[in-house]
Amino acid sequence: MTRQAPDFTLPSTDGEITLSALGQKAVLYFYPRDNTPGCTLEAQEFQRLAGAFAEAGTRIIGISKDDMASHEKFCTRHGLAITLASDTAEVAEAYGVWVEKNMYGRKSMGIERATFLIDASGAIVREWRKVKVNGHAEEVLEAARALG
Repeated sequence: MTRQAPDFTLPSTDGEITLSALGQKAVLYFYPRDNTPGCTLEAQEFQRLAGAFAEAGTRIIGISKDDMASHEKFCTRHGLAITLASDTAEVAEAYGVWVEKNMYGRKSMGIERATFLIDASGAIVREWRKVKVNGHAEEVLEAARALG
């Protein structure tokens, strides 16, 4: 069952970005924080496959609560050219990925690592929750290619 992706406008490394204005397939991947090991690996994997995603007509957008200064440093430090957007948690809440986390017995709210594949009409056609980073970007790419 598909559902319409919640629309948003966010500041990003490519200027202000609005989901409904993209007019193409999109991968939204939500991640906890810039410059952490898992998040860095995930960004690098999407970056490595960016050309293949472009050939599949699919835009990659990484979303976290980090501010734009953090995103710019993250991109520079790791040679990232993919789009990273800064969210105050409103978009993460709309997608159901703003969750309570329990780290070492301490509870806090944060972004669950999750990815959404959205078709050109704005419908969520596939979602991955509690993502394990290794091999994930390849799996998302195959799903984007299968959409045609």
